[in-house]
Amino acid sequence: MDPPLVAACFIRGVVLPSRASTMKNIFPGRSLLLVVVAALGYFVDIYDLVLFNVVKRESLEFILGAGHPDIKDIGIDLFNIQMLGMLIGGILWGVWGDKKGRITVLFGSILLYSAANIANAFTFDLTTYAIVRFIAGIGLAGELGAGITLITETLPRDKRGYGTMVVVTFGALGAVFAAEVADKGAWFGSLWQSITGSALMNWQVTYLVGGLMGLVLLAMRIGTFESGLFKNVQHSTVKKGDLLMLFNDRGRFLRYLSCILIGVPVWYVIGVLVSLSQDVFIPELRIDTSALDEAGLKRINGEAIKFAYIGLSIGDLLSGILSQVLRSRKKVIFLYLAANLVLTLIFLFGMQGATIAAYNWLCLALGLATGYWVIFVTVASEQFGTNIRSTVATTTPNFVRGAVLPITNAFKFIAVPVGNITGALVVGLVCIGAALWATSRVQETFHRDMDYVEE
Repeated sequence: MDPPLVAACFIRGVVLPSRASTMKNIFPGRSLLLVVVAALGYFVDIYDLVLFNVVKRESLEFILGAGHPDIKDIGIDLFNIQMLGMLIGGILWGVWGDKKGRITVLFGSILLYSAANIANAFTFDLTTYAIVRFIAGIGLAGELGAGITLITETLPRDKRGYGTMVVVTFGALGAVFAAEVADKGAWFGSLWQSITGSALMNWQVTYLVGGLMGLVLLAMRIGTFESGLFKNVQHSTVKKGDLLMLFNDRGRFLRYLSCILIGVPVWYVIGVLVSLSQDVFIPELRIDTSALDEAGLKRINGEAIKFAYIGLSIGDLLSGILSQVLRSRKKVIFLYLAANLVLTLIFLFGMQGATIAAYNWLCLALGLATGYWVIFVTVASEQFGTNIRSTVATTTPNFVRGAVLPITNAFKFIAVPVGNITGALVVGLVCIGAALWATSRVQETFHRDMDYVEE
């Protein structure tokens, strides 16, 4: 059976309650609207975050010409530029959210990355491409942190894990949709041509769909409400959104650093193992692609990303449920990191000569093992007080995403003398080892009350 079909059936059966009253019991009052809007926002956010890796070869072949020898390196550089934008955007949006409110970040970030992706559909040179991806990265940086902060500050302590679980689980499916849009670009392109009279290539359609979805979501956000905890400190004299507070106290700094390191293995898997499938690991592992036609060969990266994010979505769902059952965040993270290590070793040393179908299934399993993202962002938001919570919750996932810069560059550097497989192993062991150390240092926050500030 096709993995996307399996995942869709699983998520439909587990995530979607049979009765609306069930959701109302879990998310009382207007909080249900907040969870739904945050989930849809993260869906669009993830769609736009990964779509470059889905369409990079097609778009760069249009700009540089098919078979250009520098496509691989230029693709990595453009992706790193986008991640740099997210790193900077995470700081800007995080501080803004603590000073001016979480809702303003939700509106501002989605407007920026939607406009950038629409512009990207009509970008035909590398310089402009890099600028637009940088701007899109800044915009993409605000969505998740603001949504998670709102949920952790609004829902009761025994329900907020469910809220963040729904947001991240549904949001991860945005990557699956990005791959499907790229795959079915001809249909969307025909629809666009019938409306506007102009023809578009598949990669242009994929960018346009992302931008237009964002603008539609922006209109839907009317009715969302600001966090009550933020309102309580909004006019107080306590310092708000002060980034230096995370560095001028040793205990706070180590908590902050630990929160970042916990999430790094996720982007090792996505940024190295999965995103470099077509250019590095498919040929290196001598994966059998004979079953693919010419169009399928061009979609190898998109398929690997799609399968990984299906797994990530299921993994986020399961980790959220496990966290509620075990009443612990840390135990679940340790479990997922162990699975991550085992599957990374299988990927690097147990897949020689495997079929492309088996490779995609393993990408799904790797995604499943990195599906503790929901717990990671929840832990980060729960570790700090209201006056710097948005700063932490927004910068932490974006510093993790920005870690793809040193991770991919370390891989490229180490792979030169020792080869791609050994290089990927060394980088992976460092990332997973650091995450295990960091998890041992953070505080268990399952029962923590969020109504406090950092002095």
